[in-house]
Amino acid sequence: MEHLSVDVRASLRLFAFYLANGTLDLDLLDGFDYRSTVFHSGSSLEQVFAIYSNVLRIDAEGMVLNDGDAQYRVAQWIRACCDPGYRVEPPFEDWETELHL
Repeated sequence: MEHLSVDVRASLRLFAFYLANGTLDLDLLDGFDYRSTVFHSGSSLEQVFAIYSNVLRIDAEGMVLNDGDAQYRVAQWIRACCDPGYRVEPPFEDWETELHL
């Protein structure tokens, strides 16, 4: 069985660190302490990781191609949860928010 590449593991680790530390995409989430929203229920945290992993792209060598894009889409979802006036652009497509079993 293959393992995730070091680059993918590093991206996941840093994403989890920024998320838990309250420093995910400071440009979009500045002034929002989203941690109570995200960590309030397992389903919110589940959705965050689903969006991140669905959007994340990896090349044939296991190198992450778009970590910033994946983090930004998560930040947009979080912002929409915390700020009812915020509109996600472009809107999420079904594949981005799909929960895989």
